[in-house]
Amino acid sequence: MSHRRVAVVTGGSAGIGRAVVRELAEHGWDVAILARGEAGVDAAVEDVRSRGGRALGLRTDVADLGQVRAAADATERELGEIDLWVNDAFVGDLRYFWDIGDDEFRRITEVSYYGQVNGVRVALERMRPRDRGVIVQVGSALAFRGIPLQSAYCGAKHAVKGFTESVIAELRNTGSAVRVCMVQLPGVNTVQFDWNASGFAEHPQPVAPVFQPEIPARAIRYLADHPRRNMWVGVSTAYTILGSRLAPSFMDWYLGRKGVQGQLSENPGPRYGSNLSQPKDDVTDRGAHGMFDDEAKSRDLWSWASMHRAALAGTAIAAGAAAALLSRRR
Repeated sequence: MSHRRVAVVTGGSAGIGRAVVRELAEHGWDVAILARGEAGVDAAVEDVRSRGGRALGLRTDVADLGQVRAAADATERELGEIDLWVNDAFVGDLRYFWDIGDDEFRRITEVSYYGQVNGVRVALERMRPRDRGVIVQVGSALAFRGIPLQSAYCGAKHAVKGFTESVIAELRNTGSAVRVCMVQLPGVNTVQFDWNASGFAEHPQPVAPVFQPEIPARAIRYLADHPRRNMWVGVSTAYTILGSRLAPSFMDWYLGRKGVQGQLSENPGPRYGSNLSQPKDDVTDRGAHGMFDDEAKSRDLWSWASMHRAALAGTAIAAGAAAALLSRRR
């Protein structure tokens, strides 16, 4: 029997979820991958096995609570008790709100919001009786600041934040040792932008600056070992959240002028069609990266500092004490 810890990653077949699967496997985790696309799921399973871990691929629509419960049952039966649950799956549609049909809006909400609700519900059904475990909710700077063309996605991420804060408070009220964390992300270079639904001729693109998916993957793995309530990744996440708090009217004006074109690229790139109702990695694995490798940043000082804040604080205190001593001697 393996002594490696067991993680579940929803949306683990592509993009950030795929990078998380690889990151966890490289650091001693066995991983269950929940996603809809057969080729993507199979390739993610191979990623784990090639790194020495056990893997289980489970074709799952996270909007369906019954499917999520069945996947958790299979995970614990095949891999063991779940130590970490990462909620990452989502879908999107890039267009003005009044151009989105009700069915599409509801589908985005069901996957991007209720998918995380379902994941938390199922994880807690197992973790609370054991009084241990970590859940990571993959959020976004857009949980704090809505932008044009993404009303359904922004609404879902705002809802995830409020829902998660309620659950955190409830767990503290009952004295539970289970930890629920949020990680808020910037624009990331993933295949999402190749299969995002869109009402525009231009190719969708992440809001700049763009980061590689390995950066949030490292942050999520860090939270698994050092759980905290909330973590921001990317300096752009910080200034988006802080800007929304300090100058919301300015942000409305700025995003009204720049927010639409900032999400549209003249680069034709690959287009696989919308994955709202059907996966687009069912036949061909799409991997973790999208088409923006040339501009995506592979390092992020903000999240590095966040993961080393205790050491940095200690260094700052020591430097301050040394400066005060030197000043006194002078």
